[in-house]
Amino acid sequence: MFDFLKIKKHFEVVSPMDGEIIPISEVEDDAFSQKMLGDGVAVVPTSGLVLAPVDGKVAQVFDTLHAYGICSDNGVEILIHVGINTVELKGNGFKSFVSNGQKVKKGDKIAQVDIDLLKEKGYSLQTPVIITNIDSVKNPGYHLGNAKSGQTVIISYDK
Repeated sequence: MFDFLKIKKHFEVVSPMDGEIIPISEVEDDAFSQKMLGDGVAVVPTSGLVLAPVDGKVAQVFDTLHAYGICSDNGVEILIHVGINTVELKGNGFKSFVSNGQKVKKGDKIAQVDIDLLKEKGYSLQTPVIITNIDSVKNPGYHLGNAKSGQTVIISYDK
């Protein structure tokens, strides 16, 4: 009834990798491009360092080290999926610096990826960064173009 009295807070997700931010609709995987897993953007990385995009807790480090789930301090769930079909590499070319349940701050190092190996083996480098519980946010905004890891805002939203 008194929703107008609620204080809205504005939050930001920064790029986990250096590179170009593209719309999620351009990702070469239907599960992402059709927003089956959530909504967001994708990074086409120029380097292999992966940083935490928000303050929060690591909810999941996939066994193959190609994807990371982070639950932000405000309850928003972020999925970083490095490359397309890279699960097939079974961890080859990936190194993780975090574990399940670990607290992270925006900009903390979470992984290193050998992007030259991914290219050599023919994998797309497109790295979706999505909010998997998108219904929990209001007014999501997506920011495209060149991004610096740990600094450039790629998704903004209200809660």
